Amino acid sequence: MIRRLLVANRGEIARRIIATCRAVGVETVAVYSDADSATPHAGEADYAVHLPGNAPTATYLRGDLLIDAARRAGADAVHPGYGFLSENADFAQAVLDAGLTWVGPSPKAIAVMGSKVDAKALVGDAGVPVLPTWHEAHEVTQFPVMVKASAGGGGRGMRLVRDPESLHEALASARREAAGAFGDGTVFCERYVERARHIEVQLIADSAGTVVSLGERECSIQRRHQKIIEETPSPAVSPALREELCAAAIAVARAIGYVGAGTVEFVLAPEGDWYFLEMNTRLQVEHPVTELVVGIDLVRLQLLVAEGGTLPWNGPPPLRGHAIEARLYAEDPAYAFLPNSGTLHRFEIPGVSKEFAPMLSPGLRVDAGVAAGTEIGVYYDPMLAKVIAWAPTRYEAARQLGTALARARIHGVGTNRDLLVRVLRHPSFVGGGIDTGFLDRHPEVFAPLLSSVDALRLSCLAAALAGAYGRRSAAALGMVPAGWRNVPSVPQTVAYDAPSGTFEVAYRMDRDDALAAWSVRLVDRDDIGLPGTTPDLADDHPPVAVVLASLERVVLDVAGVRLAFDIHRVGDVSYVDSSEGSVALTEVPRFPPPPVDVGEGGLVAPLPGAVGRILVVPGQRVAAGELVLTVEAMKLEHAVHAPADGVITDLRVATGAQVEAGTLLAILTPDQQS
Repeated sequence: MIRRLLVANRGEIARRIIATCRAVGVETVAVYSDADSATPHAGEADYAVHLPGNAPTATYLRGDLLIDAARRAGADAVHPGYGFLSENADFAQAVLDAGLTWVGPSPKAIAVMGSKVDAKALVGDAGVPVLPTWHEAHEVTQFPVMVKASAGGGGRGMRLVRDPESLHEALASARREAAGAFGDGTVFCERYVERARHIEVQLIADSAGTVVSLGERECSIQRRHQKIIEETPSPAVSPALREELCAAAIAVARAIGYVGAGTVEFVLAPEGDWYFLEMNTRLQVEHPVTELVVGIDLVRLQLLVAEGGTLPWNGPPPLRGHAIEARLYAEDPAYAFLPNSGTLHRFEIPGVSKEFAPMLSPGLRVDAGVAAGTEIGVYYDPMLAKVIAWAPTRYEAARQLGTALARARIHGVGTNRDLLVRVLRHPSFVGGGIDTGFLDRHPEVFAPLLSSVDALRLSCLAAALAGAYGRRSAAALGMVPAGWRNVPSVPQTVAYDAPSGTFEVAYRMDRDDALAAWSVRLVDRDDIGLPGTTPDLADDHPPVAVVLASLERVVLDVAGVRLAFDIHRVGDVSYVDSSEGSVALTEVPRFPPPPVDVGEGGLVAPLPGAVGRILVVPGQRVAAGELVLTVEAMKLEHAVHAPADGVITDLRVATGAQVEAGTLLAILTPDQQS
């Protein structure tokens, strides 16, 4: 019997495991790095052990430190979660050698499936269809191919390559990324199937030989080859195909004597052919959708099997309704999904029925690794939470999930929330017409939810009125109408930087504190406040009356329709949420400091992180688009390329240096200036 369990992971999955352990009476031990000292998972366990450092290779990828933490905290079992060392056979064996219970499959099973190349050979010999595979660049005979990490998953170490010229760099880059994420830089090439669907089968097996399939999951909505929306059942899988895929998955598990929770992944071609991709010998990120439609707790079953117990059924349980999961990431989809960092000032998702566990009735579940006040750093995966809807039908689940995300209050860091909502509401998604290239074919889903000009103008006006109320309250001028001045014809003005540009708000209140006139216009930031730039309040705007104005809420009557805006101000930033959408507005100072000029050839860091590879030296000539250096953040490698032909005249950083976004890294003198 497991008495005290060490969770060898962090964030959302650590909280997920801790929640089940609390429910079944198992004590827990968390581990945390320097950066994670104040995160929720470190505070929710019964015990917590510090892993000095921040980089995964110094903390969560150090099996010796994790086993030592288990010993020091008196744990008798280890659950690896997913990612990090969850599919490392050596770590699993070391846990067993230390006399601890390993909550996962045997080291042998992990080793067999841990090498995706060897796993494909084994499965192919068993008669399951597999895709052609090559180990070296010169062996590849057809394109496109997908470069994949042999160990681990989650999109790490994956590159789509369409021509031979790009293959060598893709292999080298994938090896570095895989080594950093999983401690194993082995990669291979696999034939890429265009417009394919990603289908996987969830399995659970006990030591008595019972292997049960829990249905399939559709995981085709992906970015950077990593899933962002998953669902079950798949709209493309018929009962006959489901039976075929589940039978193949069970055959794979039986071939290696598998015990525990695992997932067998397949690619489904447009013409209906399917191929084995890999087996994940761990819990998957998207396991909640299966839990909701089957009505079971997979972590509880993992603990049961690890203790030698038997499964409660011999065959697959019935599926109930439909579940869809969306992964909420701190990243900017409009800029190649560049990760974001900073303080999460507010994190509220309305209508949540449950956290980290199956529900008795349809509703909304959230599995989050963060809370309001959490610092989102640059060392780990940028996923904030998984939001899951369960409903009787697919359409209802998609609608509920999209509405909940649209109404969420997420302040402090930019996220992919708007993208998720637009995908969930897109006619092609609602109709089930999806595949792994969905985002590439539908660029319209990258538009922000708050995209209409009128909605953005009203959000700016609401922020300005809330700011005026706050200033009046702070100055103890509560008896003076907002915006009152001796010359009432002169409007109040304030400018905001928004994602789509800089907007200047002008408004004038009458003696009765009513909005007499207003305007919001897109302006050149450098022109704000200059003589002769007083805004014209006669611009064409809908008639607006102020129903309510306070520091945190403004209600406007717009041509007879009331619209409420919630305003949350942090420093100079006003986060404005309404039924029209959400926007972050940064107030432009009336007397801004002069901008830092990095020069035409200045190469700056795209985000906070550590300088990785430096491929140039001062005096070296480079061509436009040539890779100059890389910045590593959130387990990914971000490239900095030369913007033009020229000469590197200065190099300001060294390998390993920590840099902030916008830090000057190098200076390139373009040829026309040489």
